[in-house]
Amino acid sequence: MSFIWPPMLLLLVLIPLGIWAYRAMERRRRLAVEAASGLGLGRGAGRSSSFRARIPALLFVVGLTILVVALARPQSVVSLPREQGTVILAFDVSRSMAADDLKPSRMDAAKAAAKAFVGRQPQGVVIGVVAFSGAGLSVQTPTDDPTAVLAAIDRLGPEQGTSLGQGILTSLSAIAASEGDHASGYYTNRSPAPTPEPTPVPAGVHAPAVIVLVSDGENTDSPDPLAAAQTAADRGVRIYTVGIGSAAGTTLDLDGFKVHTQLDEAALRQISDITGGTYHAAADADALASVYDQLDLRLTIEPQAIEITSLFAGASILVLVIGGLGSLVVLGRLP
Repeated sequence: MSFIWPPMLLLLVLIPLGIWAYRAMERRRRLAVEAASGLGLGRGAGRSSSFRARIPALLFVVGLTILVVALARPQSVVSLPREQGTVILAFDVSRSMAADDLKPSRMDAAKAAAKAFVGRQPQGVVIGVVAFSGAGLSVQTPTDDPTAVLAAIDRLGPEQGTSLGQGILTSLSAIAASEGDHASGYYTNRSPAPTPEPTPVPAGVHAPAVIVLVSDGENTDSPDPLAAAQTAADRGVRIYTVGIGSAAGTTLDLDGFKVHTQLDEAALRQISDITGGTYHAAADADALASVYDQLDLRLTIEPQAIEITSLFAGASILVLVIGGLGSLVVLGRLP
């Protein structure tokens, strides 16, 4: 057991002083009774009931001790599991995501389903948003504030190029940053220069973290997405790929050029298989919404430290009330 305000425990030294003062008052009271009786009868009566008379006072001392402990705000680790983990929503924002084979568009359908996903996540799960086209950009660092995540999703819009590898690497960087020292890289501390690819570490290091990669799978830029997926696997990060669009595809008008775009399921399946995740196809908006319900995030569940001040406060009040009632019954007065 630990305490949020441990200095309050110093008040415990006042309890022995209070006991000494109480006994001094009792001694004066007894002497006054003996002096008033003139025959010393009060002394005999005090001996016969001394044990019963001390019980209420003892309860009063115990109650005060528990109350002081409550003032220090104790907390303890209890067996109340809580889901904890990091989810990175990595969005393909290439121009092909503007295709309308998923109504009203691939991008709009993906954003709508992602918002519903954010609203269903339990407390303790932090969510980040990464956008990638020709390069990757962390739009929202992992946070437990759903309002910030939803605002980041709203800001997404189509850009040029598609680099699945950059999306994966940027997501891994966001995970590492969320689990590292948040104080570094600000004001007087200079952040280290980014590396093109995270250094592989033993599997399972980021076991509570997953990446949900939302894309049509058409890769046009380096780095190699399969190599990036292997990097994620080395770090113990699973990637769940969500295929946006249809196998038949559609034709887009990009700057006067007709470009045919279609879902590349094979590439997305390979990425998910390498990392131990799963691939989900979303041919329409309803199917895409169900994809997020089917995701098995397998986030770690750990015991949680909670404050138990109320338990100590309640126990102290109960003991003090019992002691007070006992004193009224035995002595006819409060201790």
